Amino acid sequence: MWQRRRLRIALPAVVIAVPLLGCGWLWLRQSPFVSVQRVQISGVHGPEAAAVRSALTDAARGMSTLNVHTGALLAAVAPLRVVREVRAVPHFPHGLRIEVVEQLPVAAVLAGGVRTAVAADGVVLGPALLSGSLPTVPATGELAAGGRLKGADLLGALTVLGAAPAPLARFAERAFMGPHGLTVAMRNGLLVYFGDATRPHAKWLSLADVLADAGSAGASYVDVRLPSRPAAGFPPGVTPPSANAAESAGSAVAQGSSESPVASLAAGLSSGSGAASSSGAEAPSSGTAASGTPSAGGESTGGEAGAGAGATSSSDGATEATPTATTPGG
Repeated sequence: MWQRRRLRIALPAVVIAVPLLGCGWLWLRQSPFVSVQRVQISGVHGPEAAAVRSALTDAARGMSTLNVHTGALLAAVAPLRVVREVRAVPHFPHGLRIEVVEQLPVAAVLAGGVRTAVAADGVVLGPALLSGSLPTVPATGELAAGGRLKGADLLGALTVLGAAPAPLARFAERAFMGPHGLTVAMRNGLLVYFGDATRPHAKWLSLADVLADAGSAGASYVDVRLPSRPAAGFPPGVTPPSANAAESAGSAVAQGSSESPVASLAAGLSSGSGAASSSGAEAPSSGTAASGTPSAGGESTGGEAGAGAGATSSSDGATEATPTATTPGG
């Protein structure tokens, strides 16, 4: 009988306590005791950085550390298309850390006389993010802000431009499909043959190694379609520097005295980074050797020379040479 009485007493108590606890929890989630007062934002760069920080901070201070709405944070920066994703991590009782994943512009797409900034994944960011340093990529169709571009060639060009290391990205002028596939024209006139968008990081690092090699001085184009076996192409009548002349050519590149596309680009990289071999210095950090012969197993396309500084004549009368600098093999 006593156990039955305890049960009859406990049941009403539970029925009364559960709603009270629920109401108490709801009140605590929105109470000043856990309100967001300190907001830390990371991963924001570019011209819209201040606007992104301001929008996220205002939205976060209307929340609590027990009730964080990621959807509300995304809605606050929806007009700023440079933001792809946000991640919020609360720190009880008053802190909130927000990590921003951006989709920065990598190119200015030109269609129907209209230019607009585009991210590496094809998302149209709008003309507000245009800058003179963005390379141009031709396209067709409408460029609606917030939409996504289509076409394998166009998306491949954006992928390659998005993978460019900063010291080289600022020298890219335009990307287009040419006789050698996807081609990037640098601002000094040098042409870089990528072929397609596969292994873009390895191809950019391969280009950096070629630019750091004095044996490529005087070249008008660099073929990195096989990143383990790059080939520097020389105009008709121009002979690749010999091993004995490479050292003096390298000195001219360092001083910026050569007028060739490769030499002027290498000189620009040197002056921009403060180191004569800044572009080539990226390769070792990616697991490649600093010196030696090209990676074993690489296949040479038609017209490319073998390892070393040997030269061959291409079908258009130009001369190609494979620089001695080691390039990424993977």
